[in-house]
Amino acid sequence: MTLISRRNVLAGLAASSVSSIATARHEQRHSSAASNVVPLSSDERRRHADALLRYFAANAPQMLRAPDGILKHPSIAQAVPGKTYSAQLWDWDTLWTSQGLFRLAALEHDESLKQKLCEHVSGSLLNFLDHASPTGQLPIMMTADNPDAFRIVAQNETSRNQAKPVFGQLGLLACDQRGDVKWLEPHFDSILRFYDSWVKRNSSTIGLLVWGDDVAIGDDNDPTTFGRPFFSSANLLLNCLFYQDLLASAELARRLGRSTDHDRLSRQAEELAQRIQMFCWDPRDSYYYTVDVQCVDRRAELIPTVPRGMDMSWRCLPIRIQMFTGFLPLWCGIASQENAQNLVRTNYLADDRLRAQSGVRSLSNRETMYSLDFSSNPSNWLGPVWIIANYFVWKALQRYGFKKEADELADKTIRLLSKDLETNGSLNEYYHPDTGAALSHKGYITWNLLVLEMI
Repeated sequence: MTLISRRNVLAGLAASSVSSIATARHEQRHSSAASNVVPLSSDERRRHADALLRYFAANAPQMLRAPDGILKHPSIAQAVPGKTYSAQLWDWDTLWTSQGLFRLAALEHDESLKQKLCEHVSGSLLNFLDHASPTGQLPIMMTADNPDAFRIVAQNETSRNQAKPVFGQLGLLACDQRGDVKWLEPHFDSILRFYDSWVKRNSSTIGLLVWGDDVAIGDDNDPTTFGRPFFSSANLLLNCLFYQDLLASAELARRLGRSTDHDRLSRQAEELAQRIQMFCWDPRDSYYYTVDVQCVDRRAELIPTVPRGMDMSWRCLPIRIQMFTGFLPLWCGIASQENAQNLVRTNYLADDRLRAQSGVRSLSNRETMYSLDFSSNPSNWLGPVWIIANYFVWKALQRYGFKKEADELADKTIRLLSKDLETNGSLNEYYHPDTGAALSHKGYITWNLLVLEMI
């Protein structure tokens, strides 16, 4: 029998106390570091906003690209000429760039810019639809001399990936700004075939869409998809974008007088929302997770002579890695008020795992994969702040009544980009979450324009 002395017990209690105090101080330090941001005064906000508006207004005309090569319609570039991505037409980047540019035209009361944008945003959508496969697949990225840089439309059965589902949203944006839907009528069936191709080729057994592989998935090195087996990851970004796009196309169908399509798309969206809620919400962590759909009961195959016993009651497993994508069900309104309140209070306001000085970490700093190193391809979503992530979370906070926290995030984003302009003379692709230092691709514009909605 081992004897335990009183001295050892007291020493253990003392050590435990010191450890608890250290842990409490550590957590307090992280929590205060995340929230210790002085709100912008009205004068500061105006100064930062004016600097950003001047920069975007000066560069916006250079982002309007004339027809070129196989891109037979005018389109929207993601950067100014000569910078990274300037010669490429990307799927979801085009949506956010277009949305930001329309916001710029509204703030500047520039009707001429708005009219040009209507032509170029509509043209961007038509360029994609021009290069759809007969069964509906659309390319992820195009250039003037290559309609399918990732060889998506060429029946790539290895992954069956294709463009992200944003084209209903892009079409609705253009229709809203033009005040007209008739121009889209001849092309609407191409969008519907695009949805059908996603469902037919990339549906999982639980009704969520899966990426075939990790090439050009948007948040490129998201550990819930990057490096994982083919067709295993029902990624939240993919499914929430698809939900939002179905709703947008349902509205387009209504305006076009296509009631059957409207009803079908609305039902499809509602069913997808229910599945995201059912399979992706984790009550233990109060967070939405991408899920692994590889759960297969193989006992009948592997041990056919042994009684099977209890059946598997689960059809997927949460990949408990906290990406910014956990906020996307809030962004698109799928989350219940209770779930949203619990998620924000437990995982955003409690500490600095996602909430940083410069905005929202793309990956929680509690994850072992967390890294702020520069990575040009795939781009780094392992912690750096991306303005699109700030935007998603800002919209989520607004939607569920966290006005003070949304205003704080807006201030961080405005301050971050204004400081980048002052320091570097341009904007960048992503940023250090704690210092705000630019980490890649000087001259990047695209969805950085979304800061204009926060002004």
